[in-house]
Amino acid sequence: VYFGGGTPSVIPPTGIHQILEACRSKFNLLADAEITLEINPKTVDRKSLLEYRQAGVTRVNIGVQSFNDHHLAFLGRLHDQHDAADAIRWARHAGYDSLGLDLIYGIPGQTTESWLSDLEKALEFMPDHLSCYLLTYEPGTPLHVDLREKKIRKMPEKHAARLFLKTDSHLEKCGYEHYEISNFAGKKNEFAPFARSKHNQKYWNFAHYIGLGPAAHSFNGYERSWNCRSLEEYIRQLALEKRPLAGKETLSRDQQALEAIYLGLRKREGILVESFEKMTGIPFFSTFSEAITPLLKQKMIQVTTESCSLTADGMLFHESICRRIADCVPPL
Repeated sequence: VYFGGGTPSVIPPTGIHQILEACRSKFNLLADAEITLEINPKTVDRKSLLEYRQAGVTRVNIGVQSFNDHHLAFLGRLHDQHDAADAIRWARHAGYDSLGLDLIYGIPGQTTESWLSDLEKALEFMPDHLSCYLLTYEPGTPLHVDLREKKIRKMPEKHAARLFLKTDSHLEKCGYEHYEISNFAGKKNEFAPFARSKHNQKYWNFAHYIGLGPAAHSFNGYERSWNCRSLEEYIRQLALEKRPLAGKETLSRDQQALEAIYLGLRKREGILVESFEKMTGIPFFSTFSEAITPLLKQKMIQVTTESCSLTADGMLFHESICRRIADCVPPL
């Protein structure tokens, strides 16, 4: 179970408890289910984090973004580095099974030294999981407006690439597994498994999931659907005993192949050939060898008889590599 998107930590612990009880009454939750709550550091305190744990949350993911107050102000965050540190300490004290932190790199003016400082401060808290995202400028956001009006400038791509490769090498050296382009899993001891996010892996592995709430998405293996964005309309449709859908699409074989390529190449394991061929009916190596061969020579990808995955250098060019491979998907 994953409470995420928006700021779910504005929901009081009693509300989270009620939602989890409803889930247990309708679904067969596993005894060891990973139940994650995304947290904004400014919306919690020591008491609420204890109560979320008592309500059934087993994992928290804290949107730190940065331990640099100047960078946090640029991102428009309401918290400062002290709020972030307090939230992490309180979460540790509350006894969650797993603690994840989100960080952002690619902020204009961010140096290699300031980014590595952010990583080191995060590592001081020994998080079980780290997500390191490149700053994106989403249309409609204040940062996108400032970029369009040339009030700010994007970090040069070469510098952003250096930060990505530094992150990969530094965290791997510190014992973290780089299991997806933006995600790193730690382990509690040398005998424990890496603490990968079970929720995230559902997306990348094409697994089924149900989304509850306004604008939430669901997927059943061949059809993707999404709920209406309006809370009022969402409630109205439920009161009429209707699914509050805004739309849905059935994936064609070609669309399934494209998504399997894009999602598969985000993962450390890459595209699993047998699963890909079973799902799409497309023979992998004979279909994509023309695109794969030059990428092998450029050391952008690595191939075994069972899989095709990106190297760290290849991850920098995920989008363009996916397009090259996807162009080889034969028409129906």
